Amino acid sequence: MKPLAVNTRSPQGAQSALRAMRLLKLFTPERPELQLRELSHLAGLNKTTTHRLLQALASEAMLERSTDSGGYRLGPALIALGMQALAGDDLRSRARPLLASLAADTGETATLEMPVEDTMLILDEVSGGHRVAAGGNVGTRWAMHATSTGKAFIAFGQDGMARLGERLTPLTVMTITDHDKLAAQLDEIRRRGFAETVDELEDGFAGVGTVVRGRAGEVVAAMSICGPTQRLTESRRASL
Repeated sequence: MKPLAVNTRSPQGAQSALRAMRLLKLFTPERPELQLRELSHLAGLNKTTTHRLLQALASEAMLERSTDSGGYRLGPALIALGMQALAGDDLRSRARPLLASLAADTGETATLEMPVEDTMLILDEVSGGHRVAAGGNVGTRWAMHATSTGKAFIAFGQDGMARLGERLTPLTVMTITDHDKLAAQLDEIRRRGFAETVDELEDGFAGVGTVVRGRAGEVVAAMSICGPTQRLTESRRASL
């Protein structure tokens, strides 16, 4: 019997689709709006190709263009898709009662997060009721190396520090930017079973996080309790 012939070439249009997805991933909370020249440079594409892809994405409301600056932003169609994905997420629905319980017991915000590249995406959160509290961040992506959930995921996840790039971006003066120092902290996290951050993501913000495991014991997500540093003191964090 002759072996089956396998077509190893990308399907027609796959390259354009991948390029379009990469353009969308360039937008971050720190870079909500980007110009054509910036997108072209960051994506490593010529301006003609970049412009064609941007027009296609804008036609489907995946992007929208500012009439004032001419820059591009993520569009309403992506928001709708994101909400549909969250609504249909089984992990989110199963974790919701636990988040509510954690928030009620601690009085702080409880979050459920999953990894996306070198960031943690907030899938869900429940506020503990304080007027001054973390909240309103569902759909936000935070740098892994500066969050308790990210550190927990790196410490216990299969990929470890391979998820991180060569440069650890400083977000505050407290952010760990040295790989060796972070690796030492990850060892401590594995020893005690949970991670914490204090003023590393932003000044005045602290969190305690641990991983969520699947039925086979694999790390699938992470959860945290977070709030103002003045309330989440060292002794309080240790008691959570």
